[in-house]
Amino acid sequence: MHQIKKCASFFACLRKIVLCFQKIFMKMKSLFSLNATIMLCVALLAGSGCKKSDYRMPAAPAYQISIKVDSRLGQYLVDKDGRSLYIFSNDPDGRDNCTGQCQLFWPTFNVPNLSASMLGPGLDLADFASITSAAGNAQLTYKGWPLHYFAPDGMKMEDPGQIQGDNKFNIWFVAKPDYSIMIVNQQLTGVDGINYKSDYTVGNGTTTYFTDARGRTLYNFSLDSANHNKFTAPDTATVNNYNRFWPIYETDKIVVPSALDKTQFGSITVYGHTQLTYKQWPMYNFYRDSTRGSNKGIAFPQAPAPPTNPVIWPVVTQNQAPAAHQ
Repeated sequence: MHQIKKCASFFACLRKIVLCFQKIFMKMKSLFSLNATIMLCVALLAGSGCKKSDYRMPAAPAYQISIKVDSRLGQYLVDKDGRSLYIFSNDPDGRDNCTGQCQLFWPTFNVPNLSASMLGPGLDLADFASITSAAGNAQLTYKGWPLHYFAPDGMKMEDPGQIQGDNKFNIWFVAKPDYSIMIVNQQLTGVDGINYKSDYTVGNGTTTYFTDARGRTLYNFSLDSANHNKFTAPDTATVNNYNRFWPIYETDKIVVPSALDKTQFGSITVYGHTQLTYKQWPMYNFYRDSTRGSNKGIAFPQAPAPPTNPVIWPVVTQNQAPAAHQ
């Protein structure tokens, strides 16, 4: 048997040494006793087969998912081998919408029977779930976003440590644990059940706009001005208080996809709460958007019909004009 079985650990050997020297000091009066005791100690150690090299520090846990830090991108998610994980702007509804040839370049990521012990520091098991991918395979999601790898040539996945897939086509982004904004592409469908195009006329077609980290749509109030929330009432108000219909988007973090200019984001204080802004427009959520990817607020309280009935609550878009100073 291996020597480690003769000595449970290096520390057990050390304990034997201590006991031996205790005997030495007790028998200091006799040189013969001293020599005999030292020989006994040597014999004990030799017989035990203990060596310093026998002791091994416990191996670091092999996390299936962990957080890595890049000097440019900040924190992002990687698998057990250090390969980057990505999310798709076309997945705000939480389904895997990468189909056909897309699957060759963006393979799905999965960890069967994921548990908390498989996650590195800073990750919460409650943020992960399993879905069935477009190809019919098990796929892991993070905060509702299906996770993918990137294969640049459609065959071989990028090497560990590479982040080539980030901001690919302005629709693929590295998965981060702390996004406060995401870019999505989604059909606009108002609370009236009617589909709208990007100009808010009736019709079909995807619109690119912002959501929070969990795919909940962000809106502007058309009557607001630069860094001035004109909608929210004081928390103590009880009459005509519509705060619950249009809660402010409250966060103290500004972490955005690399396609966006972080300097265009800011915050204001509204009755003691921090509201995020984009191009000085305060941002809100809509209470009827109960599912990921919903954008019902564009048709509330009335259906938009430009130019006679402009939209009152437009979604937040990257290229919108800055808020006016009033």
